[in-house]
Amino acid sequence: MFRVIVATGFQKAPRMCNLYSQTKSQDAMRHLFDDVLDGDGILVDDIGNLPSLTGIWPDYPAPIIRHGQDNGWHLQMARWGMPTPQKFLEGKRTDKGVTNIRNVASPHWRRWLGVEHRCLVPFTSFSEIDGRSGAPRNSPVRFALGEDRPLAFFAGLRTQWTSVRKLKEGEITTELFGFLTCPPNAEVQPVHPKAMPVILTQPQEWRRWLTAPTEDALELQRPLPGGMLQIVAEGVREDAA
Repeated sequence: MFRVIVATGFQKAPRMCNLYSQTKSQDAMRHLFDDVLDGDGILVDDIGNLPSLTGIWPDYPAPIIRHGQDNGWHLQMARWGMPTPQKFLEGKRTDKGVTNIRNVASPHWRRWLGVEHRCLVPFTSFSEIDGRSGAPRNSPVRFALGEDRPLAFFAGLRTQWTSVRKLKEGEITTELFGFLTCPPNAEVQPVHPKAMPVILTQPQEWRRWLTAPTEDALELQRPLPGGMLQIVAEGVREDAA
């Protein structure tokens, strides 16, 4: 299991969501996003041929939907993990990134709260480490909106950043993303009582996250209502469904 810094007041918390899947086609993502466009440009696909991503880990490339420079929308790949706060990089030679963002009031994150840095992160299921009594150590529990793993989105932030992610790569400039977290809902709380990803399921929520003023958009940083998630797998690190 990867050990990464997770932004809950910038304390280390390796039990957060650091594994998810996205197994739907690009065409499914494009058509789902049609309801958001509303005559406001087109969705440009910059990815090429996207395979089924059955297990996305920190620093893996994954699709995001973001504002484009031409005022349209772009479906593109980015690496999971936003820049780490500088104080946590002292004495380190690499920046592995921050996958989950909770404390948006921090100056480190405020610079990326504007519409140009917000994105949607498509997913079909996500995993939390099982914190229930008697559960095997580091055993993932998979959540989805249903057994058929319907497509939904995390509320994400993105930026282009220059850093050393891996020593063998050296310094690179690349597109990065992370997604917001919030208190857990009724389904996640017994497994992971600290937090869950911010999940957006409706076109009006997707558009609001991408286009609304910051204060308005951040009202979406709240738990998904109870009854909308279910456990679809346990103890597996890939989800091909």
